[in-house]
Amino acid sequence: MRISELSTASGVTIPTIKFYLRENLLPSGEATSANQARYDESHVKRLTLIRALLEIGGLSVAAARDVIDAVDNADLPLNQVFGIAQRAISGSNLSTNSASAESRARVASVLTERKWHVTDDNPGLAGAAKVLDRFSALGHPELIDLIDDYALAADIVARADLRVVGKQPNVAAMAETVVAGTVLGDAVFAALRRIAQEHVSSEMHPAPHPLSQAPASIPDRRKS
Repeated sequence: MRISELSTASGVTIPTIKFYLRENLLPSGEATSANQARYDESHVKRLTLIRALLEIGGLSVAAARDVIDAVDNADLPLNQVFGIAQRAISGSNLSTNSASAESRARVASVLTERKWHVTDDNPGLAGAAKVLDRFSALGHPELIDLIDDYALAADIVARADLRVVGKQPNVAAMAETVVAGTVLGDAVFAALRRIAQEHVSSEMHPAPHPLSQAPASIPDRRKS
């Protein structure tokens, strides 16, 4: 298909497609002339992934490029693909040094209790410790105790993630699933949390029924 047909099939404008090509997010098509190229369904699929990473995952172009390069690198172990996707989401400030010793110790205690084995540069270590510091700074230390419940939920989700990855037919599909599940999975989990919060809130703190606020009886104005 020509670039105009690729635009129609993907819903991405031609200028945007050309931008993705220049930024090495989208592989070049098969050259048919000096200024023409032919594209196929793999380009449509790649455009869908690019848009998901940028628009839903909120990644920068540079971070999305790193993630896509990882997907395309057949020699890269899956755990490294996971690491690249995690760092793309987490941003550049991954050092735990800026978190307090108390928060770092609290996160470490979770790893010990759950017998999790992770590398020292896992971005979650810095991210979790810094959030605990923010809870304290906001005057809500009680939220720090939620880390155990969050860890339980995270373990369930991570195991579900890896089950899906293991069902893919080849390494390339596994790598793409890792990226989509990590980057977009964060977005859908946050969305489902919002839904669950409203549901549980209505169960635990139900609003008064409108009829319960009505007067016990309505005066008969005909007798006045």
